[in-house]
Amino acid sequence: MRKFFALACLGSLLLLTAQAYAEEEDSDLPDWAEEEVEPFRARVGNWVDNTSRNIDAFFGGDRYNDTSTNESYLRLGQEIDWMEGEGVDGDISVRYRIDLPTTEERLRLVIESDPEESQGTLTEQGSGRLYNDQRDRRNSTFGLDWLEDRDKRENWSNRFGAGVRLRLPLDPYVRFTSERLWDIGDGPWQLESFNRLSWFNNDGYSARTEWDIGRPLSENRHLRFITNVQWREEEDTLEFSEIAEINQRLNKRSALRYSAIALGESASNPRMTNYYLQTRYRRDIHKGIMFADVIPELHFQREVSYDPRWAMTLRLEMYFQREISRDYFGR
Repeated sequence: MRKFFALACLGSLLLLTAQAYAEEEDSDLPDWAEEEVEPFRARVGNWVDNTSRNIDAFFGGDRYNDTSTNESYLRLGQEIDWMEGEGVDGDISVRYRIDLPTTEERLRLVIESDPEESQGTLTEQGSGRLYNDQRDRRNSTFGLDWLEDRDKRENWSNRFGAGVRLRLPLDPYVRFTSERLWDIGDGPWQLESFNRLSWFNNDGYSARTEWDIGRPLSENRHLRFITNVQWREEEDTLEFSEIAEINQRLNKRSALRYSAIALGESASNPRMTNYYLQTRYRRDIHKGIMFADVIPELHFQREVSYDPRWAMTLRLEMYFQREISRDYFGR
């Protein structure tokens, strides 16, 4: 399996270079590979979807609705990561979410592999170069979320959750999330706020707020400025980041993101710990289910006296779900 994903990743990158601006089809794969991938994708995607719906029907009883929206997915990925002075790292990652939307009105049973609170410090999250479930594979959670029936464009949209992290000893948690979206005047600017307060028995409290202001620059380009502030009792340090980025769609299956990022910490004695520039090229190499990323970065880190260091990530992902999504650069 590891060799297969490594070879597929390298082969995909060759296709990226050759076809970035080529006339678009639905797939870069040769016919023989597509004939192998499609039946496998359909079987596994339907299995993921049907499994979650069957569980939901068991709990939901008469309230179960087979036509309801289902956000369950399984994602397999191969990532190769290199940082100057640190060598090469990489792994196969598996992430999943079982979403049971009809258990009760606005009550949702959720099983997921990688809760937001397990994503580490802002520095560790930073570039997103290494998946967080590669750092700790014991972060699966099982819980209930209660969602308010509100449009975040008109009111604060809140979500309350509680459950356990599935490792021994079991780690109970409580979580509150609130989101809001504003249109700024009559212009194209929008401001979005995401806020989360959590408590895990083993890790203590954590809090995070994100403010994202952006506007389209053209039909294919979008500008964003993102501010993050995070505190985790486990680290007992206030962290903050500032991000400026431009997202550009090259064609219907390729996109680029240009980012300038600054990371810092401490409230009493603020200091910057890392500045870096990042370009992320992402291509849909097969019908919205298989994606490849090339992510070069240039870092200026405080721990090495801000000497420039290069980094590079190559990534291949395959999604299994009933409904295909082409959200290239989601949260």
